Amino acid sequence: MSSSGRPWSLSLMFLLGMASEGINCPSRCSCQYLEVNCTGQQLQEFPVDIPLDTRQLILAANNVSYLPAVELSFLADLVYLDCRKNLLGDDLDFTFTGLAKLVYLDLSFNNLTQVTFSTFSHLLSLVVLKISDNRNLVAIKKDAFANNTWLRHLDVSRTGLTFLDTSTVRDLPSLRLLGLSDNLWHCNCSFLEFITWMMESNVHFPDADNFTCYTPADLRALRMPAVEAQLHFSCLTQPYKQDYVFLCLVGFCIFCAGTMAAWLAGVCGVTYKVHASKEKEEEAEEAAEAAEEEAEAAEEEAEEEDTAT
Repeated sequence: MSSSGRPWSLSLMFLLGMASEGINCPSRCSCQYLEVNCTGQQLQEFPVDIPLDTRQLILAANNVSYLPAVELSFLADLVYLDCRKNLLGDDLDFTFTGLAKLVYLDLSFNNLTQVTFSTFSHLLSLVVLKISDNRNLVAIKKDAFANNTWLRHLDVSRTGLTFLDTSTVRDLPSLRLLGLSDNLWHCNCSFLEFITWMMESNVHFPDADNFTCYTPADLRALRMPAVEAQLHFSCLTQPYKQDYVFLCLVGFCIFCAGTMAAWLAGVCGVTYKVHASKEKEEEAEEAAEAAEEEAEAAEEEAEEEDTAT
């Protein structure tokens, strides 16, 4: 092709691209090359007619309460999905099964209640996950992120979480940033392992000043270094009621075992003495009988001698 024909071919490609974008762009959304933006359009449902080659989909600030797994699976090239400030609830398991290339997912400011293994297990390329500001989020299962080995940025700030298992985040090899602030953390002895990991890890915790305990009352608003010292003292040096119960139970068992051992020893001793005394009596009787027999034999011999003389 000659150099004079190249501008015409480029223009034709641009016009075709603009035409295809105009045809496939969802209603009330704006579309650019590989991007669909539906921010703040009061959408009640997931938009239709999204181009299949879309890489970036923004649904922020709408009223969407459900993400259809089938429609999402058609967007196999999607790498960026922003669904913050919607009404998404706790039915997200197996929703993202077809989005293996997704790198960025924002589900903050929704109504999530829990995260299970099935929620994000198919997002094998996920790097950034934001589920902050879900006030009803009270549970993240231990294996929730087991398949998200590329996850570097995880934000669970300002939720209803009171506990997070250490292995949930400790086993993420790529994790570099973890948001945990303004939750309802219950700082008991079970939480000590997580706090210790936090103090020793290389992960960055933004807004760490607001990562404080909510309960118990004597630890409320304390920052984690102070909480770690308090829990180390109370959990590792001072016994609890169950410890006293355990010690009493052990003492009672030892007492019972000692009593039984003494009783058995006494029974064995008495039995042995009775048996030994019986043996001695039998031996004495046998000796007496032998003596009598010897005496009788001696008398008979004497009589025989007298008779002979």
